[in-house]
Amino acid sequence: MIRRYGEAIQPGTAYVLRTGAYAILPRDGGVLLTHQDAPVPEFQLPGGGIDPGESPLRALHREVLEETGWHIAAPRRLGAFRHFTWMPDYEIWAEKLCHVYLAHPVRPAGPPSEPGHIAVWARGTTAVHLVASDGYRAFLRDYFA
Repeated sequence: MIRRYGEAIQPGTAYVLRTGAYAILPRDGGVLLTHQDAPVPEFQLPGGGIDPGESPLRALHREVLEETGWHIAAPRRLGAFRHFTWMPDYEIWAEKLCHVYLAHPVRPAGPPSEPGHIAVWARGTTAVHLVASDGYRAFLRDYFA
């Protein structure tokens, strides 16, 4: 069974399935997060949607690089969660199936290429309180426990 986080399911609402890959990127007691300034400013685990024909691992590497500017290595899947939400960027109600990985941040390649994103290092226990998603918080809590 995959846990569900976020808003309650809205009866009568058609949800579009959006599958994504996200990473916990620990280093020296901290974790690399991304801060997105729009549509709502928030801290997130780096990652995002898996494009058609793209593997989850390829999407993970691409999204982490776009949102943080870092290359990663040795990703290992930790689990998944579901999140039902309105996605204003796409103007859809989405059932997000979020696959969460643990990976090693290897080296920065430059600043994030994704507009409105900033790479931020946070202490593990602080990151648990910074990230916007209940699902992200649960995975970070388990990792840093």
